[in-house]
Amino acid sequence: MDPRPAITRGSVKSIILQTNAVKNPILQCVQIKPMKLETGEIDRWRVVLSDIDNYVQTMLATHLSHIVTSGTLRKNNIVRLREFLPHVAKGKKILLVLSLEVLNEYGEPEKIGEPTPVEFRDEEEPAQGYNVQQPQQQQPSAISGASFYGNKPTPQHQPQSRPMASRNNAMSASASSHGNLYPIEALSPYGHKWTIRARCTHKSQIKTWHKSTGEGKLFSVNLLDESGEIRATGFNDQCDALYDLFQENCVYYISSPCRVQLAKKQFSNLNNDYELTFERDTVVEKAEDQTDVPQIRYSFTRIGDLQNVEKDSTIDVIGVLKNVGEVDQIVSKSTSKPYVKRDLELVDDTNFSVRLTIWGNTATTFDAPIDSVAAFKGVKVGDFGGRSLSLLSSGQMIIDPDIDEAHKLKGWYDAQGNAEQFISHASTMPASTAGRRDQYKTLAQVQEENVGMSDQPEYFTVQATVMYVKQEPFAYPACQSEGCNKKVIEEEPGAWRCEKCNRTFPQPTYRYVMSIRVADHTGALWLSCFDDAGRKIMGTSANELVELKDADDPHFVEACGQATGRAYVFRCRGKMDTFGDQQRVRYHVSSVNDINYAAECSKLAEILRQYNINDSTMFVQ
Repeated sequence: MDPRPAITRGSVKSIILQTNAVKNPILQCVQIKPMKLETGEIDRWRVVLSDIDNYVQTMLATHLSHIVTSGTLRKNNIVRLREFLPHVAKGKKILLVLSLEVLNEYGEPEKIGEPTPVEFRDEEEPAQGYNVQQPQQQQPSAISGASFYGNKPTPQHQPQSRPMASRNNAMSASASSHGNLYPIEALSPYGHKWTIRARCTHKSQIKTWHKSTGEGKLFSVNLLDESGEIRATGFNDQCDALYDLFQENCVYYISSPCRVQLAKKQFSNLNNDYELTFERDTVVEKAEDQTDVPQIRYSFTRIGDLQNVEKDSTIDVIGVLKNVGEVDQIVSKSTSKPYVKRDLELVDDTNFSVRLTIWGNTATTFDAPIDSVAAFKGVKVGDFGGRSLSLLSSGQMIIDPDIDEAHKLKGWYDAQGNAEQFISHASTMPASTAGRRDQYKTLAQVQEENVGMSDQPEYFTVQATVMYVKQEPFAYPACQSEGCNKKVIEEEPGAWRCEKCNRTFPQPTYRYVMSIRVADHTGALWLSCFDDAGRKIMGTSANELVELKDADDPHFVEACGQATGRAYVFRCRGKMDTFGDQQRVRYHVSSVNDINYAAECSKLAEILRQYNINDSTMFVQ
């Protein structure tokens, strides 16, 4: 019995002629070629698929390029076509492949059958900008390799356009008046005379700029269809003409002329190499039929996986609101402008939590209750004080979205999550130190491995017990100005001056800068703690302890004694420091967290399991 998956014969003709709906047809890949831009850069991949009787030219969506470059998809593989968009180009029906499954990893020894093209009479202006590289191997018979679309006589008259079909089916009749309908995935700087049908998933506020060369204004929208997403921007006159027309969650037809250019990634959170700029003659029309276009699309990163995400990456995240902070205001050091913010704490079923900051009007109007599920699209990953997130101005926040991920997360939280202890991402280090960031070490290992003696700071984590708190000095007088922690000098009683801010205050704000001695079962080490770590260890503010000490209150010594004997997880940084003519390593505490005993038990159980595996292996050998 032939073990090969059964190819769906006749499916190519039914797809091209739209005579019968074929769900997930099984086909053979008989040709793969790179599609190159005029610059020589590979833009995407062209694949020819056969059902033994006929073949069809296809173009892989850019998110599928890896299956070719990794060698997963090879010539003569049998594949299952899961999602695709039929499209007409140069009189040929092609398919934009959105999802494809390789059924046999190593491929067939040869092409099955002698497939031929399906006759399909329809003309359209050719897409431009692609230069197909000829493969070295012999081409399959009856499949032309002269161009992406195959050889065809040049038409003698200007052809009429034909609307593109939607996924696996014809587009609705309302689209018939918008010929040459393109999927977003197929847009490039070299195409023209196209129309897309897309949903506006986000509309920004109007922004203005003032430069020496002039001034202006702009707005942007995020557009989504079945094939992908793209950002579009309108400047000045187009901003005035189109801003009120676009409404979030509505579907529009957008027709060229509309400039397609390389995306400015610093302004966009979408996974698309291109973006659109509205021009004077760009046509935008609200669709009568608002269906058949997907809603907002997410690509969620789990909170527990944030430690593996590069700094400054843009991601989507979903979680349960564990805490909601108060509205706060900070002043930018670079522009001196004030910004309103609010910090949220998100948790998910990875048992991790993360701080996510929202800004401006989103922060002031935020009123979602704790324990709600919040989905965020377009958040920036930061590493200040550990992994943190910040909602971009182009990002979106939806409370209790009607999606599967939200329902599953809510069910988990109501059943058990609300009683869990979470590991804070505030205790993790930057991705640039990913190899060292979460390395648990014993104190003996820190000293034996000379951690911190290299040219660059080194990060490590220890679980240790506080044995001693050095009582002098333990705090310093700091400036009261927002964001300024500089030491102030008492010029006279009731007059503390900050040289940086050039201001005088009646009293300072004291901040911790103390040394503690910690120990584990292997040794002991001195650690330096700043204000946040000091508050955690001492359980009170530095101001309160200074008052006790100045008053010779015995509760000061008592407070120092109560801080000892407690075990924590310390995230630390080791760095070489020069004091006088001597060099020494100083270990600074980046964060202090209570021990998550459930997580520690799991870690120890895994270590024991590895011992059992190793012992069994040694016994077998």
